[in-house]
Amino acid sequence: MGPRRRHLKNAAAEGQQFRRRAIIAFLAVLGALGGLASWYFRLQVVEHAEYATRSEANRIKPRPVVPGRGLILDRKGRVLADNVPAYRLDVVPDQAGDIKQTIAALSHVVALSQEDLERFEQQRRAARGFRAVTLKLRVGEEEAARFAVDRWRFPGVELVPYLNRRYPYGPLLAHVIGYVGRIDEADLAKMGEVDAALTHTGKTGLERYYEDALRGKVGYEKIETNVEGRALRRLGSVPATPGADLKLSIDLDLQRAMVAAFGENDGSAVAIDPRTGEILAMVSLPSYDPNLFVNGISHKDYASLMGDMSRPLFNRNVLGGGPPGSTVKPLIALAGLDSGLRTPEDKVFSTGEFHIPGQKRGYRDAHGGAGWTDLRKSIAASVNFYYYKLAYEMGITRFDQYMRKYGFGAPTGIDLAGETSGVVPSPEWKAKRSKDGWYPGETVISGIGQGYWVATTLQLARGVAAIANGGNLLRPHLVASRRDGYDTPWAPLPQPAPFRITDNPAHLRAVQEGMMGTMQPGGTGYSLVRGAPYLMAGKTGTAQNTSRRGNVSVDPHHLPLSLRHQALFVGYAPADNPTIAVAVMVEHGGFGASTAGPIARKIFDAWLLGTMPEGVPMPTGPQDPNAQPDVEPAPEGAPPAVAAATPGVTH
Repeated sequence: MGPRRRHLKNAAAEGQQFRRRAIIAFLAVLGALGGLASWYFRLQVVEHAEYATRSEANRIKPRPVVPGRGLILDRKGRVLADNVPAYRLDVVPDQAGDIKQTIAALSHVVALSQEDLERFEQQRRAARGFRAVTLKLRVGEEEAARFAVDRWRFPGVELVPYLNRRYPYGPLLAHVIGYVGRIDEADLAKMGEVDAALTHTGKTGLERYYEDALRGKVGYEKIETNVEGRALRRLGSVPATPGADLKLSIDLDLQRAMVAAFGENDGSAVAIDPRTGEILAMVSLPSYDPNLFVNGISHKDYASLMGDMSRPLFNRNVLGGGPPGSTVKPLIALAGLDSGLRTPEDKVFSTGEFHIPGQKRGYRDAHGGAGWTDLRKSIAASVNFYYYKLAYEMGITRFDQYMRKYGFGAPTGIDLAGETSGVVPSPEWKAKRSKDGWYPGETVISGIGQGYWVATTLQLARGVAAIANGGNLLRPHLVASRRDGYDTPWAPLPQPAPFRITDNPAHLRAVQEGMMGTMQPGGTGYSLVRGAPYLMAGKTGTAQNTSRRGNVSVDPHHLPLSLRHQALFVGYAPADNPTIAVAVMVEHGGFGASTAGPIARKIFDAWLLGTMPEGVPMPTGPQDPNAQPDVEPAPEGAPPAVAAATPGVTH
């Protein structure tokens, strides 16, 4: 092989090539720097406001401030519904990552029940991902401490302090106060986005009726956070407006006495101040513990309540009702006077069985023939014959008009939601439910509070209060006053003007004398006045569940409990200066004078004398330190005790 050929370098060409590459690289770097500079210019100058806002949003987060729910107190300032500090665990799904893994890890720190998990999953599917969903309410202090230690492991999970609703007296006022429950989507649709931070809303009772006042207004605060989302400091706030406090006309002592007076009986009762329409006590028995519903009732507890044949969740005063029996006779007697069909002195001869002209069927009197009977005797001795004849002569159209004038067939207007209207017998009402026409016999039995009648205990209490106060049909109400702030004075709630049930004082006085006669010798309630240092006026009643068999009347005391008649009593005291009127209905109680009447007597004694039924401890509980005592004194100059005598006829 010959020698290798040597290549000579062209220094000039290589230099030129290097310069070209250097220029290209320089231009590329210059372009990159220019692009970077323009990018920085856009970020720092052109879009500065937008990114500054985003940065501020990452550093400063608004947090809603939920207001404290208003307190509910009785007339003496004892707290019936208050708020206690508690913690809940909230999860923001968009920030929590894998929800299943997060919950699995949380379950080792905080005890989570199957119901907690099911409720969370249901609410998470219905809610928006950026909105916090409560995983567990009422986190214990020990659990809260454990979570605080491991907080960094759970982004999007917060331990939130809040005020939890509590009912210190449990079942005692469940049907009056009601309860709050967790907000659902239907509630949010009504409330709007502003109140989305709230967790509870009123579901029943006063909690529902006065929800807007009790709820307050949501505020917010600006919180500075670090990169982990942990709160560092508060930068500013718009304070929440607490809910209004409500003072009821209910007297807690009288409420306890009323419940104790029923013993083991089921039923309802209302005590009302006939001068103002204020409800002094109101019970529906059996009752339930409203605290079970605040954070979601368990399946076991709910099944137990629903399976109870006595229906503890059913508010008998607002949703119930039945035939008023003889308790409505004083008002029917007043209708007979005001319609011109009777005078107080007019007498009819009671043979013990009323016959519609041309008919063989007779309508019997409970006590047989009473002989010549005027208005006062018809009330005191509860003579059915008088009212059979009066109702027949009055006719169902006029009868219906007068009963509606006295407040039947329409809600009383009490401050509780969902009140029923009841039923006043009429051909129009029957025509909507039956193809049969109206029979004269249906008019006759309407005169003694039977047939298609449906009256609530509230309506009866309102009616007897109108008799007691001189003819004013008042709106019964539970809330007497409110205050919008702890340091503000209580402001009475205005009430509508009363409606007059009669313009003839003499007619009303005759009815009152008849009701006073009920509690005197020969009256059906005479056994109730033994030892009373005050005068009473009243009317006993029995609403039949079982009719007579052929020509034989049925003694309710010999029937199974479920078939016994409803026992009723209405009355007021002191009869010469009434400060309380009551209506009592005992389910399957038999007779009014023997079952409902004694309950009413214990209620009168508790209010007028301060004598509580046996076994009733004086209540203790949270107090409002600013409340003023409001004790109803016993009447001055009360008449001497009525001498004991053999009990009168029951009816």
